[in-house]
Amino acid sequence: MSLGDEAMAGAQSAMDLGELGGSAALSVLGAALRGADDGELFIENSRAESFLWDDGRLKSASFDSNQGFGLRVVSGEIQGYGHASALTLDALQRAAATASAAKDGREAVLAPAPALRNDRLYAPIDPIAAPGFAAKIDLLSTIDAYLRARDPRVVQVSISLAGGKRDIAILRADGGWVEDVRPLVRVNVNVTVEAHGRREQGSAGAGGRAPYADFIAPERWRDLADEALRVALVNLEAVDIPSGEYDVVLGPGWPGVLLHEAVGHGLEGDFNRKGVSVYAGRIGEQVAAKGVTVVDDGTLPDRRGSLTIDDEGAPTQRNVLIEDGVLKGYLQDRLNARLSGVAPTGNGRRQAYDHLPMPRMTNTFMTDGDRDPGEILASLKRGVYATNFDGGQVDIVAGSFVFQCTEAYWVEDGQIKAPIKGATLIGNGPKVLEKITMIGNDSCLDDGVGTCGKAGQSVPVGVGQPTLRVAGLTVGGKG
Repeated sequence: MSLGDEAMAGAQSAMDLGELGGSAALSVLGAALRGADDGELFIENSRAESFLWDDGRLKSASFDSNQGFGLRVVSGEIQGYGHASALTLDALQRAAATASAAKDGREAVLAPAPALRNDRLYAPIDPIAAPGFAAKIDLLSTIDAYLRARDPRVVQVSISLAGGKRDIAILRADGGWVEDVRPLVRVNVNVTVEAHGRREQGSAGAGGRAPYADFIAPERWRDLADEALRVALVNLEAVDIPSGEYDVVLGPGWPGVLLHEAVGHGLEGDFNRKGVSVYAGRIGEQVAAKGVTVVDDGTLPDRRGSLTIDDEGAPTQRNVLIEDGVLKGYLQDRLNARLSGVAPTGNGRRQAYDHLPMPRMTNTFMTDGDRDPGEILASLKRGVYATNFDGGQVDIVAGSFVFQCTEAYWVEDGQIKAPIKGATLIGNGPKVLEKITMIGNDSCLDDGVGTCGKAGQSVPVGVGQPTLRVAGLTVGGKG
């Protein structure tokens, strides 16, 4: 909605705005932004809880609530930022004085506010409200007992629950006012098994912008527990393979984290405006194999990486970054879009009120191809089938990456011969896109466990892809 001075003074909000919900706050903001290129007042109230079950008992439980605001003044490419945890006019005035220093005498015309929309991508719920504390502890104990009873080789079970709600509001100098209520939950199960003096692990998790009930119903948590145990038992039988260059088939869903890290970050607007990304200045060029289409979509209902509005108040959208191998665009926040002479894409994100927004991914994935996944695996004469990854290391400038496989298999003549251990995938993101030779028709997103780090800020994201065959990828192994 758009609010003038009088309307602002009487505005009703579901949030606790302290002294920042009236016309006085709008006046302070207006004065701070006079002569600036852009800026806003970002207000946040958040609640979060987490539980960790380990060694057969509740190891930790925490609850945090937080509130605060950040006032940003943008002048050219300089950003002034003042923030405080006190929602008072005095704190706002001091923050405005600090942030206004970014103007340094420069005068500009304030950029138009983002377009507003009324639709919601997730329900405005508070996941912490249900189930209660005792029920959550009982659930953790039940999952632990279930796994230990499933297999005598289980020696360790670690389970975590995390949930919370962020209420955010954004005020602009013209009185434009938007709010969002952002629920988020996550369940993770990790299992350690032991046999013949050898220990291995497996894990599984799920989450999204929905109530706990969507992820802790008996049929759901049993699926997660069974999957974690399955991976652990597979790894218990895993063998070494020699290092070398092999054709690799990547499974669908979570393996898209490689796409996210090795390619997605290189498509963020700040890296490209500054010319430090391998994709800088390459719009319209063929940067991937034919058939490769990469999308970032923040509008998928209830997904972990989705946002009704980004952290600058802009509606999220479906952004086609690469289409049929051709680079189409970058992910933009308002600052980098303005300086690059393009439109924002709804990708301005910040970890919390005391952080500046920057261009970030939401749900990033490769779309379907036309090949059957079974056909792709059958085509692999001698190579690696990788279905799960741990964290990796990526060089944004060079595009190089190293990823640890947590579930992978050695394949000969299209047949899985044995699970393998200690395998790492080593390569270059842009070159991997060029080496894709087969694209499956089974594209899907991960189960909702992704968290992305950039410049010291962490935000929830989604990743995904179909089954892919990549030619000639370096695989680190033994020897």
